[in-house]
Amino acid sequence: EWASTGIPVCCSEWVAGSWLIYPRTTPLSHMEKPLKYLGPAHRGQVGYISQGPYTISLESELQWVPALLKPRPCQDPAPASDSVLLQELVDDPQFIVGGATRTDICQGALGDCWLLAAIGSLTLNEELLHRVVPHGQSFQEDYAGIFHFQIWQFGEWVDVVVDDLLPTKDGELLFVHSAECTEFWSALLEKAYAKLNGCYESLSGGSTTEGFEDFTGGVAEMYDLKRPPRNMAHIIRKALERGSLLGCSIDITSAFDMEAVTFKKLVKGHAYSVTAFRDVNYRGQQEQLIRIRNPWGQVEWTGAWSDGSSEWNNIDPDEREELQLKMEDGEFWMSFRDFMREFSRLEICNLTPDALTKDELSRWHTQVFEGTWRRGSTAGGCRNHPATFWINPQFKIKLLEEDDDPGDDEVACSFLVALMQKHRRRERRVGGDMHTIGFAVYEVTPGMQNVHLKKDFFLRNQSRARSETFINLREVSNQIRLPPGEYIVVPSTFEPHKEADFVLRVFTEKQSDTVLSRLGFGACAQPPPSSSDKDLKTDGFSLDSCRNMVNLMDKDGSARLGLVEFQILWNKIRSWLTIYRQYDLDKSGTMSSYEMRMALESAGFKLNNKLHQVVVARYADSDMGVDFDNFVCCLLKLETMFRFFRSMDPEGTGTAVMNLSEVRVQPSESWGGKQGDTALG
Repeated sequence: EWASTGIPVCCSEWVAGSWLIYPRTTPLSHMEKPLKYLGPAHRGQVGYISQGPYTISLESELQWVPALLKPRPCQDPAPASDSVLLQELVDDPQFIVGGATRTDICQGALGDCWLLAAIGSLTLNEELLHRVVPHGQSFQEDYAGIFHFQIWQFGEWVDVVVDDLLPTKDGELLFVHSAECTEFWSALLEKAYAKLNGCYESLSGGSTTEGFEDFTGGVAEMYDLKRPPRNMAHIIRKALERGSLLGCSIDITSAFDMEAVTFKKLVKGHAYSVTAFRDVNYRGQQEQLIRIRNPWGQVEWTGAWSDGSSEWNNIDPDEREELQLKMEDGEFWMSFRDFMREFSRLEICNLTPDALTKDELSRWHTQVFEGTWRRGSTAGGCRNHPATFWINPQFKIKLLEEDDDPGDDEVACSFLVALMQKHRRRERRVGGDMHTIGFAVYEVTPGMQNVHLKKDFFLRNQSRARSETFINLREVSNQIRLPPGEYIVVPSTFEPHKEADFVLRVFTEKQSDTVLSRLGFGACAQPPPSSSDKDLKTDGFSLDSCRNMVNLMDKDGSARLGLVEFQILWNKIRSWLTIYRQYDLDKSGTMSSYEMRMALESAGFKLNNKLHQVVVARYADSDMGVDFDNFVCCLLKLETMFRFFRSMDPEGTGTAVMNLSEVRVQPSESWGGKQGDTALG
């Protein structure tokens, strides 16, 4: 799992037995050169990837395909299979035969209909298709036993390399296959997607919008067809005209409904592609038809306008021929009325975030931010948990100009917020899955800088907008209109203590400022509050704590404290004790890691989210509690580090430059907590 190493690299080329890789410095748009996902330059190659201190073995994919089949511990094993080279499977394998079409995608034993529906829609747009499936690949010319595909992942395009080894059973491909038995581009693309997500099994079950976004870098919208907008037909028509990708499905009411077939041969809980929308002249009136495709390649709608139905006899033969009727290929037409009645959900992936109701495209301004929810420090849960909601990451949006819409008298700014959790499919191998996520938007006073809003703010103020629902999908997105001003977006999981990384994308029609509302890494001066005496749950100071105290206060290097030094130290401890009691909000005698953030600020230290995560990981116990000894250790370390930094920055510029010898003489005591040595970085 190279991507799980966390090394931000861009692989360039294979030179002298090694992959040369370069650090990624900026996010890539979908028109820029993609990252090279680490993979072999030819089948069976074993090499090394190295840069700086990193050296990673590059194993042959000949041994790697069975690992792709690995199920998570709680599931039954994958079907027994063999891994076969495609030259051994057929005499004359081809990458693409007669162009990539929708009939090249037939579902196999894997429950990834959502992905295959997305691939099917991708074939309708040749430009998009060849972005994902680059030109010039074949089993003949310059064949090296590998293929590569470009897939969008969390704000950047990644080039994924796979070899020509595919899982089979009884001499046939186990998973996706083409109606042309010698064509393999779709099976190889599925393998590349499985490689990116850890294994084939991780692709079982999902939302079509997930595949749409990974093949376009676009932004998805979801419509409930039981409560549709009045112009739903117009939205679908405009989406298809603009090259957007569309999928639809029928909701299930119980586990027994999954892939149950209705009496008109529609499959519940199954992902379909929407591939066309047409008006036809039927008995002197205009009839709206919509074309749907089942990625199974079979099992089609049997109602009105299905293949061979009597309705086709009442339209012009040329028009009938143009609509390309073909029996039992998985694709079928139905009336728009039947579509709205039979299907429950429509998913649209816009290649730009423009509202589909607009007749002209406009250029949106896009900003992408990465964040983290960490238990004990930044995973506060939704608004239902007021004690911890405020600790979630906060992003500030400054809306400067209202929309240019002459038909709308309301002074408002349009923007779209898309929150996406990262790498959750990989977690399925260890029993994890998608978290339930959402976001809320709050208006704030203009001009606030480097302020992380506290609990009292959220208790007194209602959100101005929020995601329509918290849902366990990879991404939640909503288009929002608000008056010009400054706002805070608070992304969160539904429940607190859920850990994940995420990407927040903000699209605005007009130029705007969007920044992470982070606490500055610095000291502040505030008098400590007073408090009454109360017993603390502590066994006294540890030996490490005492050493840190001496190190902090020892001015002459004697390793002993004089009376004056001890008096200063004692006053500090008393002050910290008062703060500790003040922010032990539940009066438990210990402080939670959430309460610790406010206590550190009261003691004079504002830490950004990343540093607070380090502090919590170092000083909190397994129950996210911090006793007084660890609280004092943390403050001692912070004060020592800040004091040293200021000594290296006498001008107060906020930047310190030091040579190696100066680094070696800086305070070297450990962080002094109970979980081993850690350095603040």
